[in-house]
Amino acid sequence: MSENQPESAAPTVEMFFDPMCPWAWMTSRWLMEVEKVRDVRVTWRVMSLAVLNEGRDLPDDYRAFLEQAWAPARLVIAAQQAHGDDVVKPLYDAIGTRFHPGGADPRDAESVRRVLVESLAECSLEPELVDAATNVPGDDVDVALRAAHKRATDLVGTDVGTPVVAFGGTAFFGPVVTPAPKGEDAGRLWDGCLLVAGTPGFYELKRSRDVGPDFS
Repeated sequence: MSENQPESAAPTVEMFFDPMCPWAWMTSRWLMEVEKVRDVRVTWRVMSLAVLNEGRDLPDDYRAFLEQAWAPARLVIAAQQAHGDDVVKPLYDAIGTRFHPGGADPRDAESVRRVLVESLAECSLEPELVDAATNVPGDDVDVALRAAHKRATDLVGTDVGTPVVAFGGTAFFGPVVTPAPKGEDAGRLWDGCLLVAGTPGFYELKRSRDVGPDFS
């Protein structure tokens, strides 16, 4: 390659997350490690467990979780609308750190609002953006959130959850992993994901989980 020829851009993988999902958080930490050991760039996208589960018969505890899950997803969308894609990952990190390793209560409205206010301040974003986190069906944020979510489900279907990761033209639910692999272990998992994504007709591997997410 001549010195005047630009280097090819790193391949892009899209990760779709709900800020309240602990398993999406684990996958995001893995992808951050992958960026260190493989030539890849992650693009961060929002999807919504609240949208995904609309109209479904759900346990009361999970329904209470979903009622609060609207606000963080809407806030990230509102910040993206106001400031562009570059704010998505920092705001996700700020919110997720407080909910997941930080242990903030995802079912308590006051706890959720406090997380959002603190996260906006950490990212130097205007505090009034928190008002956009209120669930108002049909407003601009709601329309944008549903469109972002639809992009994920168009890629992978609706009988899944978060995270969704798109490797080129192929997307999967997952990988669901704990703890998040680091260093070359993260790279090897990435290599395996590329392998199955490149296998025509491959759909899923699964086993029952017997542990919760390990945020260490």
